[in-house]
Amino acid sequence: MQVILAGFNLDYEVINALRRSDPDAEALTPETISAAYARISRNPLPVNELRRIARKEVDAARRSNRNIVFEMGHSSVAEHAVFNIDVIGVSRLLVEEVEKFRLCSYTEKSQRYVLLKDDFVVPEEICGAGLEESFVDTVRLQNRFYHELYEALKVYVFEKNRGPASDSANHSTLEGWAKEDARYVISLATETQLGLTLNARNLELMLRRLAAHPLEEAREYGRRLFDSVRDVAPSLVRYTEATAFDSRTRPLLREKVQGFVEKWGKKKWEDKGTRMLAKRGNVSLVYATPDADERTVAGLLHSSSGLPMERCMVVASLMEREEKEEMIRAACRYMEVYDAPLREFEYTDIYFELVVSAACFAQLKRHRMATVISQDYDPGLGVVIPPSVQAVNMEGPFRRVIARTEETYEKVRKVNPVAAAYILTNAHQKRVILKVNAREFYHMVRLRADRHAQWDIRDTVDRMLSLGRRAMPLTLMLATGKDGFPALHRKCFPDNP
Repeated sequence: MQVILAGFNLDYEVINALRRSDPDAEALTPETISAAYARISRNPLPVNELRRIARKEVDAARRSNRNIVFEMGHSSVAEHAVFNIDVIGVSRLLVEEVEKFRLCSYTEKSQRYVLLKDDFVVPEEICGAGLEESFVDTVRLQNRFYHELYEALKVYVFEKNRGPASDSANHSTLEGWAKEDARYVISLATETQLGLTLNARNLELMLRRLAAHPLEEAREYGRRLFDSVRDVAPSLVRYTEATAFDSRTRPLLREKVQGFVEKWGKKKWEDKGTRMLAKRGNVSLVYATPDADERTVAGLLHSSSGLPMERCMVVASLMEREEKEEMIRAACRYMEVYDAPLREFEYTDIYFELVVSAACFAQLKRHRMATVISQDYDPGLGVVIPPSVQAVNMEGPFRRVIARTEETYEKVRKVNPVAAAYILTNAHQKRVILKVNAREFYHMVRLRADRHAQWDIRDTVDRMLSLGRRAMPLTLMLATGKDGFPALHRKCFPDNP
């Protein structure tokens, strides 16, 4: 057996230094690894030898990539080329679009931990509509109040937590609590930055989708992204223009939906039995796999026997509840807080409709293995005001800033509905549909129902878990936040050593 390190990502400044020391170093491109790995299936040479050949013959490697990826259609070859991208000075609204691509990796500047300055994006659409002055004045009003609110909240947090505040080691955490609530008043135009890691296949998809986006900031980001990589891996990124599917599908759907809603939207929901299964506050349970626990048991039967799935489902349907519980307990008995449930837990799905703030959505969208589809932000849904803002008697000023914000929003919306969201705040809400399987739901709950999680998303996920347990109580028997896992495990398995 041999396990050989084929390569790893380097800082681009290091790569440039290598190029300066050796101007002929053509092999400083991820294309050679893609080309070498593409040849594995048809060439008997060891893969490390294939890499050596690709490094010596970069032009041939590029021709091979073009042929295999684009002519033969083996797009997965492009996934072996990986890029690290610094993204600086973009709006929080744009980041929501960028982070829709779930097979990429993101680390974003956190508004929970970093005290914000007054940096924000003024969209091209706003300038073109002659609304720049109104927009900028509103954002500056939001930002001034953000700093006032932070100072008041910091005093409140330290006073409320006198014990921890007596130790300077805790000051950063306590200040973070004040920052995370103060940020509810700042806009989605606020500048941020992130580190982005993606492979060439997902890069090309991102470029196409951004080229079709209605916001100029998104299109500009796409152009700059392409410029940053086009000379590094020209053989792996070819199709960067928006396709008809990318640019025309959503507008066509909106057109069709408008007609159908006008025709059928006034019908009573009860006419077709379309009530939600259950609801708790901002969380509605829309759908859960019928007999979800039974499906989980059927999956466990299938993976541990020689029976076909059809027979496993029959056996699971005949089992007593105690027997089903015994099966799921066996699958969970030795689980630790860092263990993911078995993949058989992916056979059950659960759908939620959520009404969440932008602050909450910023965290929710990080769960990329879920299916997250959201509507536009809607001021008609109201705003989320942190309890701490009420505690420091600043709800009145907060609401006055929101009112001014929504006045500006209406001005922009009449001219350019797509760009209007820039002025809305982290407190404004949108509707989201989230579909998740039980295995991924465990991961979400462990992170977001933990006592260290931010209160807004913790409250939302607590409600999701409460409703989810109604649909699959056995499957979710160990679903809890990280902090609660040891106690719940002991309760479920008191006989464990």
